[in-house]
Amino acid sequence: MGKGGASIPDEEWERFQREAEAGIQGAPEEPSARARMVARRLREEPGHPEPGRNHQLAPRRRGKGWYVVGLLAAAVLLVVALDPGRVTGWFGGSDGESAPLAAESQRPDQPPATEAAAQQPTVQQPFRGSPAARWSGGTEGISLPAARATGWMSRKQVEQALDRSLDFLAASSLNPAVLRGERPKTAIALINPHQQDVQGYLKNAFRAPSREDDPLLLFSRFEKAKVRPVGDVVRTRGRITYREGKRGAVEVTTDVTYVYPVVRAAAGSDEVARTIVRREVVMSWDNPAKVITEPGTFSLVSYKSDTTNGGCDSFTGYFVPEFSAERATTESGDGREVDPYDRSTSMDARLRDAGEAGCGTATRS
Repeated sequence: MGKGGASIPDEEWERFQREAEAGIQGAPEEPSARARMVARRLREEPGHPEPGRNHQLAPRRRGKGWYVVGLLAAAVLLVVALDPGRVTGWFGGSDGESAPLAAESQRPDQPPATEAAAQQPTVQQPFRGSPAARWSGGTEGISLPAARATGWMSRKQVEQALDRSLDFLAASSLNPAVLRGERPKTAIALINPHQQDVQGYLKNAFRAPSREDDPLLLFSRFEKAKVRPVGDVVRTRGRITYREGKRGAVEVTTDVTYVYPVVRAAAGSDEVARTIVRREVVMSWDNPAKVITEPGTFSLVSYKSDTTNGGCDSFTGYFVPEFSAERATTESGDGREVDPYDRSTSMDARLRDAGEAGCGTATRS
């Protein structure tokens, strides 16, 4: 071993290698989504050590060590002055794939920066040039609040309602089979079967989709004969909140932006397009003593959707993203310009500003 250190016997070294390759028996199972979110929140808060690690102060270095660091710092400053782009690359900023943002705990006060927008996505880096390059994937990008007793529910029941609300988002907007165009059976099973108007909408939306009965208001689906997802990650950013609703119900509001990178279905296609969807879904977890419902289901209060590059005035039941060839022959929208990554305004404000102007023009994708 290293100079000045005690040597390790050969049999001990071989045992270490075997355990490293095989894994330690009795390792803990993967934590739940809620546990991972709590761990991530603790990591993001200043002053908290990473879970599973002892928080220890590093020993002070003296003399020669500080002198070497000083030389390195001076060298870095010189390189920054001569070639700042190279230093950006060292720290992962050149392709936009830098460290993930902290979870969104409240509505931001401004849209994300646009300096990377000129960078084009690739199959290897499908979120390149987009703010989503720093977003988390799947349900990890959706912030869950702490549960407390509310309305007719105890703290434990509120926690279960929040988890099931997150399950609905995963089943409706992140499930790979649903993204390939299959019927979202798992998500539909979470909706109160006694809510007649919603059940009528669900029946018509998949049989004869239209402006009034559009499945894309609630579900994300692509026609697999035309496009296919790039990789298996959907980037997300948003949050879940709740309050006491009517008749003591727990009313859960989800406001999430989803970014779906896709390529044409043809083999060898490598031009990446992104469909960006922001949805607000309000769910009511009703008291069964006051509302006809089924255990483990919620009633839909409202649902709103705003989509970029998913097809304008196209009600096929599938998103229809455009690639460069289609964009070259398509006129720009007759509505206002909109930044699909801007979460600083509410969905009500965004839809109110859009009004009846028709298809808008996205400032970036």
